[in-house]
Amino acid sequence: MFIIFVAHLPANGWSLWIPSRFGFSDATEIFVFCSGMASAIAFGRVFELHGLALGTARVLYRVWQVYWAHICLFLAVAGMLAFLQINGWTSDDYVGQLNLWHFFEDPIFQMPGLLTLTYIPNYFDILPMYLVILAMLPVIMVAYYKAGRGAVAAIVIVLWLIANFRWIDLPAEPWSDRRWFFNPFAWQLLFFTGFAFIRGWIPAPPVNKHLLFLSATIIILTIPFSYYRILNDVPELRKIALAIGGLTVKSEMGILRYIHFLALAYVSWVAVGEGGKRLLMGGIRGKVVRVIKKVGQQSLAVFLASLLIAQGIAILRDELGLKGTVTGGSMANLLGFAGLIAVAYTVAWFKGEPWRKSEEKPVS
Repeated sequence: MFIIFVAHLPANGWSLWIPSRFGFSDATEIFVFCSGMASAIAFGRVFELHGLALGTARVLYRVWQVYWAHICLFLAVAGMLAFLQINGWTSDDYVGQLNLWHFFEDPIFQMPGLLTLTYIPNYFDILPMYLVILAMLPVIMVAYYKAGRGAVAAIVIVLWLIANFRWIDLPAEPWSDRRWFFNPFAWQLLFFTGFAFIRGWIPAPPVNKHLLFLSATIIILTIPFSYYRILNDVPELRKIALAIGGLTVKSEMGILRYIHFLALAYVSWVAVGEGGKRLLMGGIRGKVVRVIKKVGQQSLAVFLASLLIAQGIAILRDELGLKGTVTGGSMANLLGFAGLIAVAYTVAWFKGEPWRKSEEKPVS
């Protein structure tokens, strides 16, 4: 969540130090993989205890929630930018920077596209991908119960191949041939990998020095083909990076992105120890981990807030004349982090329904 905020904050110097600058995969892979794991916990048990019908109903309810979260996020960000701009509170064309003038100039034509997900501005492209993948979950569960893990693997791999050969694309805007930036039929491979690990369809890999060395080697070898300073200084490596672009493409989640992420996930999994025991400790580090955990537990609310906060803070930074400065960058990122943490704890408080637990005497 913090990395995603850094990546979405406009003109952010801190974005030069996020994982995507040093490898093929980035925070999107982390988000989708963890979403698959969380879905296995949240929905897999429902299928197991209550059957396909109720399991499907539970998933569709979540799809409904994510769909309206996407619509409301778009309206909130677009509305905020329009309000600030028409009242002369901004000096730049922030609406244009997100390429939203098409929507404001012809809302009667664009609103149906927004509601049918055939109009997806790039800034708002993760949630549509996520809800399409969620909608595929009942199909995967039917395949598992009817034919087993082999059928699930076949469906997932075939869909990923179809997406990588560009045989299936979803339109992102009606006035051009631009497609969804995140092809859900490709990204479902990573989602269902995380899902399968939690459900036990894929066994946890052994912890041994050979796998650890292989994973670390993969991570290190990708750096020269990802880090912009190296690519700018070594034309030969830049040519190779361009040549393998089809294997590292983000829209269709190229195979090298998938391999890089699995290597990174394995090293991280080994590093935290069994059950994350190296994270379960006291002191300052333990407190930091607990805060990060709280943010992760409220990922949807935090993600929605992060995109809105990122735009608002960027405008504040720019209007204060701090764009491109170390002070402005630090202020914007730290304010954003504080905002994400505040949202996480606030949402957790509301979800806890404290009014049900309170034993205070009623106010007379």
